[in-house]
Amino acid sequence: MYLVGITALGVGGATVFGALLGFLFKRIPHKWNDAILSFAAGIMLAAAVLGLILPSLEAGEKNGVWITALGILCGALFLNFTDRFTPHLHNIAGIDRETHENNQSLDKVLLFVMAIAIHNLPEGLAAGVGFGGGDVGNAITVALGIALQNIPEGMVIISPLLLSGVSKKRTLLIASFTGVIEIIGTFIGFFAVAVSTSILPFALAFAGGTMLYVISDEMIPETHSHSYERMATYSLLLGFIVMMILDFYLG
Repeated sequence: MYLVGITALGVGGATVFGALLGFLFKRIPHKWNDAILSFAAGIMLAAAVLGLILPSLEAGEKNGVWITALGILCGALFLNFTDRFTPHLHNIAGIDRETHENNQSLDKVLLFVMAIAIHNLPEGLAAGVGFGGGDVGNAITVALGIALQNIPEGMVIISPLLLSGVSKKRTLLIASFTGVIEIIGTFIGFFAVAVSTSILPFALAFAGGTMLYVISDEMIPETHSHSYERMATYSLLLGFIVMMILDFYLG
């Protein structure tokens, strides 16, 4: 339980840390922004596959492959359902239209923040599910991947809020709120699996499916829309390799 609490604070705190960095680097060039987000996508991809989906297959035993497949699809459908109520991040962030940044309405920016907060809930679930299953090595791998991904996510919240006229103090509070959502999700995931270990294979795959959905539907399109596709691709591969090495030594 102590490790779960530390993990919850870590994954949530990473968003706040990213927000603080966002105050220092308010206008990151697209080239480097895409590289950072792609690196984070690679980390999330490795964490989803190595820390969630493969353990789901192992935990499911005889019928594991079908349980895992169903869990992945349900996780993706869950986020697809939430996307019906919150627009895509790359459409509402406005960070790829420098000439229009100063004209963003506060409602549009807050919708952007709400989208990030909703996407943070299943990420927290993923971190909590890992610890609920008792495999600390895989749990740490997933949590570390999510935390590293949250840093650039926290950074991109700051600029739109400041440009829309929100004060620095309130901007930090709003950014922190998205991290709190992840902390809540971590505890929900942990207690859900701890209550009934029979749902572990499905829960692991469900969490992995949500992460795969975010990577494919949000992060890759965003990082491949500014003519820096090659750098984004190699950054993703590098992130995957870094996470794979960490998983090898932590697992």
